[in-house]
Amino acid sequence: MPTVTGKTTRAERQAQPLAREVAEQIAADKGVCIRPVSLRRTDIATGATEIVDAPCGSTLESRCPACARRKRSIRRTQCEEGWHLAEEPTVIPDDPSEVQRAWVERRAVVTAERDRLVDEGGADPDEVAALDQAIADLDAEITASGMRGSVSRGTSSSGRARRVRSTKRRQDAPDLPKRQMAKTTLGRTYEDPATGKTFRPSLFLTLTCDTYGRVKADGTPVDPSTYDYRRAARDALHFSKLIDRFVQNLRRVAGFDVQYFATVEPQRRLAPHLHMATRGTIPRAELRQIAAATYHQVWWPQADEAVYQGENLPVFDEATGNYVDPATGEVLPTWEQALDALDADPNAEPLHVVRFGPQADAKGVVAGTPDADRCVRYMAKYLTKDIAECHAVETDAQARHVDRLVEALRFEPCSPKCANWLRYGVQPENAKAGMVPGFCRSKAHRREHLGYAGRRVLVSRKWSGKTVADHKADRLAWVLDRLGIDPDADPDEAAPVLASVSSGNHAWELARPTDPDVPPREHRLLRAVGEALKRRAQIDAARQHRSDDLPATAERAA
Repeated sequence: MPTVTGKTTRAERQAQPLAREVAEQIAADKGVCIRPVSLRRTDIATGATEIVDAPCGSTLESRCPACARRKRSIRRTQCEEGWHLAEEPTVIPDDPSEVQRAWVERRAVVTAERDRLVDEGGADPDEVAALDQAIADLDAEITASGMRGSVSRGTSSSGRARRVRSTKRRQDAPDLPKRQMAKTTLGRTYEDPATGKTFRPSLFLTLTCDTYGRVKADGTPVDPSTYDYRRAARDALHFSKLIDRFVQNLRRVAGFDVQYFATVEPQRRLAPHLHMATRGTIPRAELRQIAAATYHQVWWPQADEAVYQGENLPVFDEATGNYVDPATGEVLPTWEQALDALDADPNAEPLHVVRFGPQADAKGVVAGTPDADRCVRYMAKYLTKDIAECHAVETDAQARHVDRLVEALRFEPCSPKCANWLRYGVQPENAKAGMVPGFCRSKAHRREHLGYAGRRVLVSRKWSGKTVADHKADRLAWVLDRLGIDPDADPDEAAPVLASVSSGNHAWELARPTDPDVPPREHRLLRAVGEALKRRAQIDAARQHRSDDLPATAERAA
C-alpha cells in the first residue's frame, strides 16, 4: 500500500506484479504461445509484406505452456484414436510423381555406371569418388522430393556393405516361441458366453530397467559407493535400442503386426522406463518371457579404461585431418578401423548388453472404459516435462544422486560421433578439429535428459493411419467449420493467424526481433490474446446458435 505521502517505497514497487509477466500469464492461460516466432510474409504478386506470428511448437511446459499443452493434447488424441481400432487403418502411399520417378531413374543410371567401373578394375579413384558424390547428391534430392526410405537398402552411398553381425542368440538369454505372421494389425476378439457380446481388448504395458543397487523411497541409493552408475548411464544411453528389440520380439511371438503407442519417462531412481499401449493382447506369461528374452548388444570398442585423460589428450593434425598421439605423433585408429579390429577378434565381447528388469506389468484394457481413459492420461502425464523435471529434486541426497549420474554420463560415448572416443584412443566417426572428451554436445549428456537421447513418444506407422500433422489438420478443420469459414475459398484472407507457412502465393522469411517492422513481443502477445479471445467468442456463439437450432429442427421433423 502507498505511504501516507502517496509515494511508494522501493520494496512496495518490487512487490507489485510485473506487467510483462502478467501478459505472459494471460497468454498462457488463453492458450497463446508466449514465445512466438515472427515470420515476414511477402505477397509475390503485390510485394506487400506483413509480420505473422507462428507458435514456437515447444513440447516443454517450462518454455511455452500453451504449445506444450497443445502438443500433449494432440498426442492424447492420437493415442485414443488408434488404440482400440476394429478395422485396419488405411495407409495407402501416394503414386510417385514424374519428378520423383526422374530422380530415381537418374540414380539408377549413375549407380550402374559406378558398378561397371568397379567391376572392370583399374578404375580411376577420382572418377569413382565423383560418382559416389553424385549418388549422395541424388539421394538427397530423392529425399527432398518427398519420398521416404532409401533406394539402396543395406549399402552406403560409397558402395560399402552395411556392417552386420551374427543374429545367433546369447546363451544366457531364453529362447522365444514364434508364430506364423498374419497380415493384420488387429488383435483377437472374445465373446462373453453369458451375453454373447464380443469385445476386443488391448494391453497397457510397463517395462523398466534392471536394478543397479538398493534404493530408498525417494529413489536415492542406499549405498552410493556400490551403486552401479556406469551401467545405469549405459542403459539410459541405449534404452531406445532395447525398445526396438522388444517390439520385434513382441511381433514375432504375437503372430501379427502389433501396433503400439509408447512414452518414455524416468522412475524416481532416474532410470528410464516404458509405458506402451498395444492394439490387441497376448498372454501375460508370454509378455514376461519376451521381456526376459529381450536384449541389445552394443558392439563398440572398449570404453572401460581411459587411454588419454587430463591434459594428455589427442591432438588434431590439420595436415592429415586426423587425431594423433600427443607424445608419439601416431595416428589414432579411425572408427571403421576400430570396428574392423573388433570384427577380427574371435574372442571379442560387446561393450554393453542392455536388458529389462524383472518387473513387467501388463493389464488388459477395453475400449470406452474409465480405465482406458486413465491409461491415456497416465502416458501423457510427463510429456511436457524434461526427463530430469519429471520428479522434483527436493532433498540434498536426490541432488547428489543426479550429480553422480550426470558425472558418469560425462565421459560415456553416446554415439559413434561422440568426442569421448578420443579418451579411449579411437577417432570418432567423421572426426573434426575442436573435439574434446567430456564436452560432447549431444543432448544425451545434458542434465535435463539424463542419458536418454531418444524420442519421448514412439508411435508405430499403422497405429491410427494419421500423423501428428493430420491430427492438427483435423483440429484446424473443426475450428474453421465452427467459425463458418470456407478453407478452400482463400485461407490467407479467411484466417491469417492459422494460415500455413507453406503457402505458394507468398514468400516467407524469418524476421528478427530487432527489425523495425517487428513489434515488441509484449505487443504481439496482447494482439494474439485478443485474437484468441475473439475466436473463442465466435466459437461459443456458433455452438450456442447450433444448440438453439436443434429444438426447432426436431420440431419441424416431428
